[in-house]
Amino acid sequence: MRLNVRAFALSAGIIWGLLIFLFTWWLYIRQISVGQPTLVGKVFPYFTISPLGSLLGLIYGFLDGLIVGAAFAWLYNRLQKD
Repeated sequence: MRLNVRAFALSAGIIWGLLIFLFTWWLYIRQISVGQPTLVGKVFPYFTISPLGSLLGLIYGFLDGLIVGAAFAWLYNRLQKD
């Protein structure tokens, strides 16, 4: 079975972006690490635990998931034996 690279990449981007968005809001509501540097903030520039940071995380996560998802699906298809 071959993967549709475009569909897989889009799905991975949406899921990863939403996970970062929701997790950031969960941390913000619970007042955990608000305004402090985070590991994700070292990878994604200007990311903080804040409402604006959740939107940036959504965008960064979507792009990151899109690229990694496309690479994974492409590699899977290349290694798949017909």
